[in-house]
Amino acid sequence: MRKQSSTNLENEMLINGNCDMAYTLDLIGGRWKPSILWRLAYGAMRYSDLRRSLPAVSERILILQLREMESDGLISRKVYPEVPPRVEYQLTDLGKSLEPVINILTDWGAENRPGSDKKRVRCPVLTIK
Repeated sequence: MRKQSSTNLENEMLINGNCDMAYTLDLIGGRWKPSILWRLAYGAMRYSDLRRSLPAVSERILILQLREMESDGLISRKVYPEVPPRVEYQLTDLGKSLEPVINILTDWGAENRPGSDKKRVRCPVLTIK
């Protein structure tokens, strides 16, 4: 958590407030946000399933990224009053509207990433129903 008076935070607010591209990249940027969005594009997922589908991400970071995307209005979180508790995440309409953006980024990465593509796994392109 940064100080509200930090120069870094002031610069970020200035850039994101005046540049649409910077605002978009701030919403979907981060190591795990695109992967989370891609998984949720196919429907709601329980937290445990989402966690299992991303074995390399720590629980702390996954929760942090989910909270940020929920705060930004990209995903919604539903808690079921059960024992044990069940939590599901799904894309909001705003999150679904990112489909073309993520598809374009995927295509660009596939065309421009250096190195041999024999060992790479290309991320499937999103098709949100």
